[in-house]
Amino acid sequence: MRRRRRRSLLVALLLVAVAIGVTLSRAGGPPAEVPATTQGRVGHGGGAGAHAAPTAYPSAGAGRFTAADGGTPVQGTDGPLHRYRVAVERGAGQDVAAFAATVDEVLADPRSWIGSEELRVQRVAEAAAADFTIYLATPVTSERMCAEGGLSTEGYTSCRLPGRVVINLARWLEAVPDYGAPLETYRRYVVNHEVGHEFGEQHEACPGPGEPAPVMQQQTYGLEGCVANAWPYLDGHRYAGDLVP
Repeated sequence: MRRRRRRSLLVALLLVAVAIGVTLSRAGGPPAEVPATTQGRVGHGGGAGAHAAPTAYPSAGAGRFTAADGGTPVQGTDGPLHRYRVAVERGAGQDVAAFAATVDEVLADPRSWIGSEELRVQRVAEAAAADFTIYLATPVTSERMCAEGGLSTEGYTSCRLPGRVVINLARWLEAVPDYGAPLETYRRYVVNHEVGHEFGEQHEACPGPGEPAPVMQQQTYGLEGCVANAWPYLDGHRYAGDLVP
């Protein structure tokens, strides 16, 4: 009887040990695959959203885009008409109508490029009718698109190619470190900066510490002592710095 009890006890202990081992093995296995995402902080760098909860966004998307429907009236008083289209990468998690509305608001502002009274803008829906397209693309896609024109962005910055303005999703959602202004200001800046290139504008330098940064300054890489500024026209006059060679 004693031997049978000892055998039964040993068998029970072995079964418990095996069960524990299986549980530990499962717990230590590789995690389930999740979609590729990058985690950042909206308003990063001291903007209005600097203390907001982190936001996750895809680092790569489908590589295909959905264009915004409809269009806008002509904005501006005089000069050649530049028609633009707006498109958002599928899988980017961004609403194309909302992105288009922000772009429209920026480009229709009298502090934007129409402030020169030498050009006008209008959003259109059809690619054939557009002079250029403004894309919102994930970091991987934006890097690929910019590289097609020989530009290296390392998946970080936005860019402009002839007929293409490519806005990096990460910058649209996070801005940049130490920008010192709300996310909304950075978004206005990046639209005006890249569209400025489409209109033939070149990079400019910070005029001096404490001065507004020219919109054609590469503010994404740092303000160089200047203060964040989203507009090419201040107080009704074109605000600019020295051209960067």
